Amino acid sequence: MSFKILGLSEQLVQAVHEKGYTNPSPIQEQAIPVVLKGGDIMACAQTGTGKTAGFTLPMLHMLNKKEASSSKAPRALILAPTRELAAQIHESIQDYGKHLSLRSTIVFGGVKINPQIQKLQNGVDILVATPGRLLDLFQQRAVRLNEVKMLVLDEADRMLDMGFIHDIKKVLAQLPKKRQNLLFSATFSHDIRKFAKGLLHNPVEINVAPQVTSAKSVKHKIHPVDKARKAELLSFLIRDNDWYQALVFCRTKHGANKLVKRLSQDDILALAIHGNKSQLQRTKALDSFKQGKIQVLVATDVAARGIDIDGLGQVVNIDLPNVPEDYVHRIGRTGRAGATGQAISLVSADEIKQLCDIEKVLKQNITRELIDGFEPDHSVPDRLPARRSSEGYKAKRAAVSRRKSEGGQRSERSSERNPRKKADSADTSHDRRKAGSDNRKKKSPNNRTGASRSTGRTGSNNSRSSGAGRTGGSKTRGS
Repeated sequence: MSFKILGLSEQLVQAVHEKGYTNPSPIQEQAIPVVLKGGDIMACAQTGTGKTAGFTLPMLHMLNKKEASSSKAPRALILAPTRELAAQIHESIQDYGKHLSLRSTIVFGGVKINPQIQKLQNGVDILVATPGRLLDLFQQRAVRLNEVKMLVLDEADRMLDMGFIHDIKKVLAQLPKKRQNLLFSATFSHDIRKFAKGLLHNPVEINVAPQVTSAKSVKHKIHPVDKARKAELLSFLIRDNDWYQALVFCRTKHGANKLVKRLSQDDILALAIHGNKSQLQRTKALDSFKQGKIQVLVATDVAARGIDIDGLGQVVNIDLPNVPEDYVHRIGRTGRAGATGQAISLVSADEIKQLCDIEKVLKQNITRELIDGFEPDHSVPDRLPARRSSEGYKAKRAAVSRRKSEGGQRSERSSERNPRKKADSADTSHDRRKAGSDNRKKKSPNNRTGASRSTGRTGSNNSRSSGAGRTGGSKTRGS
């Protein structure tokens, strides 16, 4: 099937061909006709499947057919969780819409807001935004959302994971109730379905791939290594395999910075992108990587879904993610559009739980390969250590409780058969309590000064007694 058969305009088909695409991907083949008919969709597709074109192409087609409003407010709104993903979407809009007269812009945090306000004042048809910056602009009355006819939520699951749900609800409250809604997500979790239920109207559900799986074109491999030698091993692999480029994921920002410094010591050009970097720094690092100016780009998960690099051969996990789904999103940067790629993870013994969770999601055991000279002192086990069964543990606790209960009942029956023993036991218990009370009194702070306090109280009592006697004698004499 060609793009022309899908019903797209000649200008769009030409732009698609100029990008090097001739046939639509499964997500594009299913989503584009539904969007062109004006229906809501809920689409599940992995990164690298062409889902961005799945909504940008029909959006451009529909907006180009309708006359532009006299208002400068946007007619289509696309929300994305990260700056990188928003930039990628806007780049696609510019590439596919270059033969059209539609206007688009992008807004996100981390940069000055005034240039963005100026672009919005000039008027736009399509606005790509991150939720936080869009709300800032709305609160400053720099953008109006009452003309939006089409709403797209891209990577909706990631937006919920990042805590944008409240910002999204605030944005939705400002939109016209009558609009077309397109929701794209890498997974169809319970939270996503619950959120979609209140957003979409009779949506067409599209699922082009099994949930949370990796592309078949990606080969997975694990190199067991001690945690302290991970950076050293990565440097060795880059040089030994003569990798042209590698995208490396770290769990923390500090770890990303530290790794870049370590690679630089081995004359490997590397830069990091993460939340603490300014937007200018992140954009510069990403552009340098795309242009081949640097060999390694080190990223945290905040940028995992916004990096789109053609022909990326390998993705390396220097740290395994805590959430197995994030592994899929990380490695989705390679093996895209039918190309092959490899996902390499440097795993230490303390990451066995994360590894087992990932293998469970992938439904496969990842190949382990030791590197000569980097054999770990603490080996990575094939599986998690056996845990005590919760049912067996509960049964054992119940048995202990029964024995205690039976022991108490035997004690009561014994006391009933021997009342004298029971009385002696009660007396003994009373004596023990009394002795304990006396000991506490001796240790009491009030008794540490002993004689002086006692003497004072006694003197006072004697004085009061003496006074009483004198009073009594005086009254007798008076009468």
